[in-house]
Amino acid sequence: PLIMPMVRRRQAGRIITLASVSGLMGNRGQTNYSASKAGIIAASKSLALELAKREITVNCVAPGLIETEMTEAVLSKEVMAMIPARRVGKASEVGSLVKYLLSPEAAYITRQVISINRGMC
Repeated sequence: PLIMPMVRRRQAGRIITLASVSGLMGNRGQTNYSASKAGIIAASKSLALELAKREITVNCVAPGLIETEMTEAVLSKEVMAMIPARRVGKASEVGSLVKYLLSPEAAYITRQVISINRGMC
């Protein structure tokens, strides 16, 4: 139901999904979460193949740790040590990447998982 209006218009379009670095590398204690994010990645890649001829691109953004109320509670020296840059990301940085992927300049980018994590994986 979400994709059909775009398909019916017969115009180029963009679909961006959000997963997580956990979907790429897994994480201790987060089996269910990691599996769900890996599922989003696989579904995005399959959908990209199905929609490519219709000039609809599908890409997945996989952020690392992003500064939110939730991550504030779990940040520790151990967690920060996993990030080579030693800082968490900002929602605005993820938003800038999504904005680019929605732009005409990104028309040739499809079926990609783009990690935005300052070298975390």
